[in-house]
Amino acid sequence: MLNVGDKAPAFSAKDQDGNSVKISDLKGKKVALYFYPKDDTPGCTKQACSLRDGMPKLKKAGITVIGVSIDDKESHQNFIKKYKLPFTLLADTNKKVVEKYGVYGEKNMYGKKYMGVNRTTFLIDEEGKIVKIFKRVKVDEHADEVLKAFAA
Repeated sequence: MLNVGDKAPAFSAKDQDGNSVKISDLKGKKVALYFYPKDDTPGCTKQACSLRDGMPKLKKAGITVIGVSIDDKESHQNFIKKYKLPFTLLADTNKKVVEKYGVYGEKNMYGKKYMGVNRTTFLIDEEGKIVKIFKRVKVDEHADEVLKAFAA
């Protein structure tokens, strides 16, 4: 399990357009790396729209937002188009990034156990260090949570 103060694990993954994104490319930037279960589901949509609506303030604060799920790039393209999302979504179809960050595991819904992505956000500073981990995300207020945490 990752902790505050740890170096953010290195990764390379394809975005919604098939471009390769590496965490090392983001050095020197504040990053909100948010992992979510599935495109176009109620909680994930609320979270994405909170970040979308907060983008002017997030950009002004110098924060880059990147979403990660195990959906494919076509699913991400549809999600972005439907909700006009102004940030990158990574298609971690091989589950390498979610496993490196420890957010893929057993879940339980209505008594049924299954494997999936646990909603978690990692705030990473300009040096590539984890400065905050949100394990319990308020999907409707996530942009404000991220802004407050980086301002602290």
